[in-house]
Amino acid sequence: MTNFSDVKALTFDLFGTILDLGGSLTPPLRPFLQEKNASISAEQFWAQWRARQRLEQYQDTIMMLGHSGYQEVARRAFNYVLRRNGIEFTAEEEATFMQNWQQLSPFDDVLPALERLRTRFKLVVLSNGEPDFLQHLARNRVRWDFDDIYSVNRAGAFKPHPAVYRGAAQYLNLEVGECLMVSANSFDPIGARACGFRAIYVNRYNMPLEDHHYQPDATVQNFVELADVLLGD
Repeated sequence: MTNFSDVKALTFDLFGTILDLGGSLTPPLRPFLQEKNASISAEQFWAQWRARQRLEQYQDTIMMLGHSGYQEVARRAFNYVLRRNGIEFTAEEEATFMQNWQQLSPFDDVLPALERLRTRFKLVVLSNGEPDFLQHLARNRVRWDFDDIYSVNRAGAFKPHPAVYRGAAQYLNLEVGECLMVSANSFDPIGARACGFRAIYVNRYNMPLEDHHYQPDATVQNFVELADVLLGD
């Protein structure tokens, strides 16, 4: 069994790991697309939207444009997928739909696991979101008082840029090896491990990991298994 005795802080991805993006956003997508007489399903639209959003984030980082904002890249991606599928829309409709990002809900397994993990580890959000947005989501949607919240705004780049993970460890006054990244996005464990973090991949979506030199210390299916692995249960 992998030894996590040196780990002092768990740094959690928020979007897609703690918060159920697809489960939160596909329900309002259905009536929106129906009103537009769109041929694409909400599930297909969401898959395209999520993939495009990541491309927007990588593009910002590669071009060294800084962190233009999680909600902004999500809006750009939404705009792109609408146009890709020939769906006509107004700026007002776009802005109205984007308000659904304020109502994201956590996966059911999150809070019970956090209760268990808080007995041993410092629990920190490490996310691509803007500081105010993250504070709102943690307080009003996850409804959990994390020990700290670290926004990639501080590093000026989206994950998996190395400055994010190294900056977070420095901010927490910890060695990189004392931090463990928890994420359902496979780029996160890889990026974190490349910087010396420990990492666990929460494979919520039954997706393969990249064939990469840097691999997570463990892979679990949900937060119940996450707590079991980290606490040795």
